[in-house]
Amino acid sequence: MIPTEDASARKREIEEKLKQEQETLSFIRENLEKSDQLTKGMVSILSSFESRLMQLENSIIPVHKQTENLQRLQENVDKTLSCMDHVISYYHVAKDTDRIIREGPTGRLDEYLACIAKIQKAVEYFQDNNPDSPELNTVKARFEKGKELLEAEFRSLLTRYSKPVPPILILDVITVDEELEVQEEVVLEHLPESVLQDIICIAGWLVEYGRNQDFMNVYFQIRSNQLDRSIKGLKDHFRKNSASSGILYSPAVQTKRKDTPTKKAPKRPGTIRKAQNLLKQYSQHGLDGKKGGSNLTPLEGYDHDLRVKHLSDALTEKHGAASGKDDVLDIEIDSYIHCISAFVKLAQSEYALLTEIIPEHHQKKTFDSLIQEALDNLMLEGDNIVSAARRAIMRHDYSAVLTIFPILRHLKMYKSEFDSTLQGTAASTKNKLPTLITSMETIGAKALEEFADSIKNDPDKEYNMPKDGTVHELTSNAILFLQQLLDFHETAGAMLASQAEVSSSASSYTSEFNKRLLSTYICKVLGNLQLNLLSKSKVYEDPALSAIFLHNNYNYILKSLEKSELIQLVTVTQKKAEGLYRELIEQQIHMYNSSWLKVIEHLTDRNMPVFQPGTKLKDKERQVIKDKFKGFNDGLEELCKIQKGWAIPDKEQRDLIRQAQKKVVSDAYRAFLQRCANISFTKNPEKYHKYRPEEVEEMIERLFDTSA
Repeated sequence: MIPTEDASARKREIEEKLKQEQETLSFIRENLEKSDQLTKGMVSILSSFESRLMQLENSIIPVHKQTENLQRLQENVDKTLSCMDHVISYYHVAKDTDRIIREGPTGRLDEYLACIAKIQKAVEYFQDNNPDSPELNTVKARFEKGKELLEAEFRSLLTRYSKPVPPILILDVITVDEELEVQEEVVLEHLPESVLQDIICIAGWLVEYGRNQDFMNVYFQIRSNQLDRSIKGLKDHFRKNSASSGILYSPAVQTKRKDTPTKKAPKRPGTIRKAQNLLKQYSQHGLDGKKGGSNLTPLEGYDHDLRVKHLSDALTEKHGAASGKDDVLDIEIDSYIHCISAFVKLAQSEYALLTEIIPEHHQKKTFDSLIQEALDNLMLEGDNIVSAARRAIMRHDYSAVLTIFPILRHLKMYKSEFDSTLQGTAASTKNKLPTLITSMETIGAKALEEFADSIKNDPDKEYNMPKDGTVHELTSNAILFLQQLLDFHETAGAMLASQAEVSSSASSYTSEFNKRLLSTYICKVLGNLQLNLLSKSKVYEDPALSAIFLHNNYNYILKSLEKSELIQLVTVTQKKAEGLYRELIEQQIHMYNSSWLKVIEHLTDRNMPVFQPGTKLKDKERQVIKDKFKGFNDGLEELCKIQKGWAIPDKEQRDLIRQAQKKVVSDAYRAFLQRCANISFTKNPEKYHKYRPEEVEEMIERLFDTSA
């Protein structure tokens, strides 16, 4: 059991806690009652506020709706007024823009285009809303006037600022010689940048709103004229400066030239003029304009450069006027070649300019029209060159082919770039250059073939033969002509290939094929020349002079072939050509040596009396010895007198023939003198023994030397 005291204490503790809880409960109840009272008061207030709000809303909503309606009405009024102002502005556009339109776009293009835009909008408004309005006709007329002035400004800007490209600048552009160290690319500026931007702006507007292509016609007409004037200016530049100063390029380019050229300068047309002059000599039967032997001094060793200089100087001295014409023709050829290059570069530059101004779908057609005048003039000039060559061939002036060679080579060199530049133009335009090339190849091949035939069929024999047996003009002219082909061997081969009856396959026109054709042609000319020389040699009554003539010509041909590297072309089809010519030369030397046999025959033992030492000769035997001495002396003097006037230009061959004759004759003469040394056949031995062996050798040494 729990003790009583503990239970009482426990009871009191519980009663105290109960009392505390009751007090707490009573406090809570009081607070709840207060909260209920406050809640009721708040509900009452809110109810009153709600009632008042409802009253206010019922009063405000009608006012708000009325205000909203008024605002909407205000906005409608503003919009209406704005639209009215906008519409009214269309009626005032013509008046507002009148001054600017009348004054034109010059100097204020942006402002002018803004006015045009206003007029255009007015036109669109009246067309959509009031097509019968008289104002429509007014703004339409104003728009057309504005467009006309824009087109006029387009024309004016192009006309005012389009200038021919200076010749010096054109030459700088087309100069691609490796001797030049031009670091900056030469750029052609046809129009100032500000003007170009205005033109582009006007062109863009005319394309978008102008709805016609008249400005494109204006563009190609003006630019075409400037392109043609640029090329003509280049021609005039050549005529004025080429012959005198020779300075054709600008100082900027001149100063960038290397001090030591690394590349051989390309052969200009003028370098072939010497051979042309020589060929004209041949056609006119000599430098002096009359038939007869060449009055040109033979040159030792057949030095080609010296010989050409000698012949050229002689021609200049005797035909100064003709030489002047040749110089003019040189300039014309050089000018034409440069004009072809200039056309390509200028056309490329024009196309680059055109692409900024003309719409893409009209660019090719406009470019085609733009280049026609300049291209036609160039092709016409080319056709004139072909016609002149054709007339020259009819006159048997085959030097005309040398004029075509540099031009044709240049045309072919530029053909790929030419085709690329004209890509997209009409077929008739693209075919102009190939047609000209074909014409030149045809006339060139014809000239080559007829020249070969003329070498074979040259009619002059008696009147045009050198009296000293030196190299015939026909030989020197033919060799000079062939030497010129070396500089244009690819062009000449292509000429012959274009006329050859071969398969049309592309492989037939390879470089190797062309080289073989040219080799065949050169061999044909040399063969014809050999036949003609054989025929001409028969004109000489003296077989020895005939042999000297053939020897000189054959030797000249061989040395010229070797020196000019023509021999390399010849051996393509005739491997033993060099050996054959050496055999021909030896044959002629042998034929010449035969002329001395009748002199040496007097020194032989033939009819020589047989005698014993100390035996007295009979009169008949003494006479035989006297006749031998006299025959030798007379024969030696006669041959030396005749052959002294003959010519062997090649010093090496001349010395070789002299030495051979000196040895043969002097050996025979010494042997003869030795046999007759102890024979008393005359009382006046000095009458018959006129020459010592050394004197005989000196006489032979003076052969082929008119100055001795």
